[in-house]
Amino acid sequence: MRQFDTVISWQEFRSTLSGRIGFVPTMGCLHAGHAALLARSLEECDRTILSIFVNPAQFNDPKDLERYPRTLEADLALARELGVDAVLLPAPAMLYPDSYTYRVQETLFSSQLCGASRPGHFTGVLTVVMKLLNLVQPSRAYFGEKDHQQLELIRGMAAAFFMNVEIVGCATVRDADGLALSSRNRLLDSRGREAALGLANALRSAGSDADAAQQMTEAGLAVDYVETHAGRRYAAVSVPTATGSVRLVDNLELP
Repeated sequence: MRQFDTVISWQEFRSTLSGRIGFVPTMGCLHAGHAALLARSLEECDRTILSIFVNPAQFNDPKDLERYPRTLEADLALARELGVDAVLLPAPAMLYPDSYTYRVQETLFSSQLCGASRPGHFTGVLTVVMKLLNLVQPSRAYFGEKDHQQLELIRGMAAAFFMNVEIVGCATVRDADGLALSSRNRLLDSRGREAALGLANALRSAGSDADAAQQMTEAGLAVDYVETHAGRRYAAVSVPTATGSVRLVDNLELP
């Protein structure tokens, strides 16, 4: 498994690749959900590329960026075990040589849901994803449906800019109790982990958005939003822990 931390070395290697290229961009702290994305790429593509980059441009809270879990050695071990061909490990200066003066901004859906309470978040997401897609030039790029708003925005960006890549959405991977896998779950203590179950449970069982929000509140969660768009219920909550709160998102397609 090759590792790259400069644009020049990566581009030299990329020029040697042929066939169908699969790409899984991540912020690291890999879990079974990421492994499922990589497995899908490995099954469908000739080469699979992974990127690990905690993108500062998508964090509107510096403390949230500082707390984001980082497990690089374990991530690389998992990638190697799965059979990933190459890993991009860019530093911020590599991806933002312009100091983030050039940005990709969507003006409709990105201002709703998570975008309403995290100003600039999706501009940071779309900007870094476009940069990575331009560098990797994959045939297919794989994203989890847990971050469904993000998935839809990336699909829209790829279409709007005529990017020659298929954006593949993969089903959310959940623990046996229903909680969607997330790197942020590592920040939950035992009490917070129990409270977090109220997010998935309410999404599944509530008859309306208002009922879901009420159930989440009763479970001890601070509700940011519960909204249904195009037949899918989206929610974001803050889970209290002994050291602060942890923001989690989830969504479910309604019957």
